[in-house]
Amino acid sequence: MVKGLYIHIPFCHQICFYCDFNKVFFKDQPVDAYIDSLGKELSLWKQQGALEQPLETIFLGGGTPTSLEPRQLEKLLGYIHEYVPMTSDVEWTSEANPDELTFEKIQVLFKGGVNRLSMGVQSFDEDLLKRLGRTHSNGDVARAVEDARKVGFTNISFDLMYGLPGQTMKQWEDTLEQAFAFDLPHFSAYSLIIEPKTVFYNLMTKGKLNTVTEDLEADMYEKLMTEMNQRGLLQYEISNFAREGMESRHNLLYWDNEEYIGAGAGAHGYVQGIRYSNHGPLKKYMEPLDSGERPILNSHEVPKKEQMEEEMFLGLRKTDGVSLEHFETKFGIGMETVYGEILKKEIDSENLAIEKGRVKLTKKGRFIGNNVFEQFLLA
Repeated sequence: MVKGLYIHIPFCHQICFYCDFNKVFFKDQPVDAYIDSLGKELSLWKQQGALEQPLETIFLGGGTPTSLEPRQLEKLLGYIHEYVPMTSDVEWTSEANPDELTFEKIQVLFKGGVNRLSMGVQSFDEDLLKRLGRTHSNGDVARAVEDARKVGFTNISFDLMYGLPGQTMKQWEDTLEQAFAFDLPHFSAYSLIIEPKTVFYNLMTKGKLNTVTEDLEADMYEKLMTEMNQRGLLQYEISNFAREGMESRHNLLYWDNEEYIGAGAGAHGYVQGIRYSNHGPLKKYMEPLDSGERPILNSHEVPKKEQMEEEMFLGLRKTDGVSLEHFETKFGIGMETVYGEILKKEIDSENLAIEKGRVKLTKKGRFIGNNVFEQFLLA
């Protein structure tokens, strides 16, 4: 059963040097027509019966949803209300760039039903921000949070980044200290991954990127976990920290391997056992919708073996890990029957532990999470 909806807004006024998401410069793009296409896609999902049950979460991501003008945001939110049933306590998140988040846009979002803001702050070191290709200042962050609270937002999250080119431990400590001063209920913090087709990748291949050492990156992660814990922000996933009850319910859908609709150019979804992705280029995304067809690039019915793999490498990202009982109920076979040798090896290596009927990463395992997850890919 579908529980969530992700909507992709691919427009940006500035392309960050590390970003490999599906995005285009805002200028001279068919933005209004794209929003109409999103309305058509949601209408098709409604007609096909995937939007019969009220959804628990909605997430506007990108790109940058706040690159849209207020009237365009209003139009988008209107389409969502028209086609998407939602629970009375729906978690409705929008990503936001602090410098684009005008008071008027904040009002439109809040009035339109959005009740959670995820701000791309990344760092409070303004030289580092420039090196990332970010356009906001620390003053923009302070103003955006103040305005959001004035309008009525209480659920605000910051995205932070560490392991940045040339970043020192002192810079990371200062960023954390300044972030904590906002007294927010949620933080996400990610180490930099240099992806192909990004500015950083091109610089790295030319030997012009001053990357940090693995040891320093591990020390920064250790510092992150310690500081969050000291402030009562619980680590509920490898990169996410929240006050109790303020976890991102939408992201938990992904890690719990639940079904969700992905709408928009390049969006991915998981509906009725089928994973699919939409066409990325705007024209290829919009044209099928003009003919009443979904803009599918590819789709794949997930076999049981693959579902079990996903259950493990998504679920192990959570601090709570994966329930042995739930695994057996869901798949009709015990986790230890499928993964006995792997579990023993990773437990003996002190990367995993079994506690209260759940398999979970140890603190040691969190530092090499991806290596542990790979063990659960079945041959």
